[in-house]
Amino acid sequence: MTASHGEHLTNLTLSVWRQKGPDAAGAFESYRIDSISDEASFLEMLDVLNEKLIDEGRDAVTFDHDCREGICGSCSLMIDGQAHGPQRGTATCQLHMRKFKSGANIVIEPWRATSFPIIKDLMVDRSAFDRIIESGGYITSQTGGAPDANLIPVPKPVADAAMDAAECIGCGACVAACPNGAANLFTAAKVAHLNLLPQGQAERHARAESMVETMDEYFGSCTNHGECEAACPKEISIDVIALMNKDYRKAKFANRKEIARS
Repeated sequence: MTASHGEHLTNLTLSVWRQKGPDAAGAFESYRIDSISDEASFLEMLDVLNEKLIDEGRDAVTFDHDCREGICGSCSLMIDGQAHGPQRGTATCQLHMRKFKSGANIVIEPWRATSFPIIKDLMVDRSAFDRIIESGGYITSQTGGAPDANLIPVPKPVADAAMDAAECIGCGACVAACPNGAANLFTAAKVAHLNLLPQGQAERHARAESMVETMDEYFGSCTNHGECEAACPKEISIDVIALMNKDYRKAKFANRKEIARS
C-alpha cells in the first residue's frame, strides 16, 4: 500500500546505518520524520532529516548524490533490503515518498559488498569500477572532426543494443544485489556499448579480456541469479553478459593461437 498522491506522510521511522569511518564499528540509529510530502524524493527526505539533525547539533547523515536526475549513479542506497528501493527501473533520486505509507519503518543502508568498502555512513568506495574502465573502456581510433551523418553504416538493432548498454550509470546496484557480489552486468554493459560499434572493433577482444580479468580481481563470480538485472535502475538486460563471455572466450582462443605461432 502506498500513500495517495498529494498527501503528507506522518510518523515515519528511519533506521539508518551510521559509521564514522572505514575502520569504525557501525550500527543502525533510528530517527523520526513527523511529516513529509509524498511528492518529495527520497533524497529530499534525507535532506529534511539532515537539516533536523544539524539544528539539534548532531552529525548529518553522509550519503552520495550529485545530479539527482537518475544519470550520475551516485545515489547508491539499499532501502528496505532492495537496491534503490521498491520501484523497479528507478534510481534512489527518482524514488518518491509516495511509494511508502504513513507510519512506515524504512531501513536505509549502504551497498553491502566487500568490493565497495564503506567510507562513512551511507557512502561507499566504488573505485573498483574505475579500475575496470581504465583497463579497457575506451577506443583508440582517430575520430577527427564530427563525421557526416550515416557516414559509418550501423544496423539499427546493433545501434539500439549499444545504446541500451551505454545507459549504465555505474551505480553499483548490480553488485549490491548479487548474492556473489559480482560485477558482470556493469562490466558487460561497458564492454558491449563499445564492442558492438564499428569504432570499437580494433580492441574488441583485447578489451573484453582485459576488463573481465580486471573485474575478477575485485568481484565475485556470476552464477546467473539474475538479481543484477532486477536491481538495475536502467533495466539493462543480462544478455550483455552472454555477449561479454562470448568475446572473452574468443579473445582467449586468439591468444592461444598467437602463443602457438611464436
